[in-house]
Amino acid sequence: MKTHLPHVQTALDVLVASRFLTHPRSLAEMSCFALDEERFRLCCRLLLQRSDQLRDGWSWNVVQGSEEGYLKKTVLRSDSELHATPTAEEQQREQSAAAPEGIRGHSEDDDDEDDGACTVLESSRQALQYEYHVLYSCSYNTPVLYFRAFTLEGRSLSLEEVWSSVHPNFRLRLQESPLDTITQQEHPLLGQPFFMLHPCKTEEFMKPLLQAAVDQNRPVNYVLSWLSVVGPVVGLHVPLQYCETG
Repeated sequence: MKTHLPHVQTALDVLVASRFLTHPRSLAEMSCFALDEERFRLCCRLLLQRSDQLRDGWSWNVVQGSEEGYLKKTVLRSDSELHATPTAEEQQREQSAAAPEGIRGHSEDDDDEDDGACTVLESSRQALQYEYHVLYSCSYNTPVLYFRAFTLEGRSLSLEEVWSSVHPNFRLRLQESPLDTITQQEHPLLGQPFFMLHPCKTEEFMKPLLQAAVDQNRPVNYVLSWLSVVGPVVGLHVPLQYCETG
């Protein structure tokens, strides 16, 4: 069942909701900058409002017979697009997003290591449908990114194929500790097999980002900032227009 979270109705409501969610004083009051479920839902509400303005395709899905829900976005792309070199703008965004050590940046040596690498998807050049879900984890007090991918014929990608679809800039570093990154898990709300980016490192890379917001006295949407860090690892990029006002 697909629906949107209730929209913020007025400019005053936007201001009040934004400050409750993201104002540095509120962040400073969080224990270890953890995210509670109420703030998670309000961050999602603001993200959905901006997504509607940008026509970026995010929606809020409610599990039938439950009050539980999650953000969802479906993206159709070619596997060659997944392996394309990021633009200078994308690289700058990823570097400025305070990504944790181990998934940020690359060097010429990394390119040399990737030369001649054969991946399952690179040999087939096919269109793929990626389905991304953002859920709240009560165990880690953070958002979690679940995803799955299909060919247009409906075949689900294997874990090996998913790993091969990760951009070369990230792949080698991620594979050094795969249990901390991409794993295959049952979707906690749907009971279906999904892949997920494990949240155990989330607080580690989000705390400096949020601390910078406190130090600079500027608001920040936790879910949006988190998504801009973890999304590109699995081909989900957050447009810079999300950071623009108006």
